[in-house]
Amino acid sequence: MSMSSILNTDDIKKALDAFAVADSFDHNKFFEMVGLKAKSSDDVKKVFTVLDADNSGFIEEEELKFVLKGFAKDGRDLTDKETKAFLKAADKDGDGKIGVDEFTNLVKE
Repeated sequence: MSMSSILNTDDIKKALDAFAVADSFDHNKFFEMVGLKAKSSDDVKKVFTVLDADNSGFIEEEELKFVLKGFAKDGRDLTDKETKAFLKAADKDGDGKIGVDEFTNLVKE
């Protein structure tokens, strides 16, 4: 499954362009711009599955760094600062990784 089968490719491009500068990433604004906040929980879970590159059932810090590439191949890597802030916002149980429910809750905030 590809991200473009869930979200509009023009919206993805606009969102990636908006956060092209290092240390500018804001997950709330990004999820809104790509149209993810308006999607059903099932679609949000499909996006999670695409981002969970190793199919572990979690998005670990290393995968999180490449989260924008999950939306489009030409997405940039997140900086360490952005990655840690994103993880901190989503990781409610403190296990150092993001589960599907944590991701869904973060998107729907």
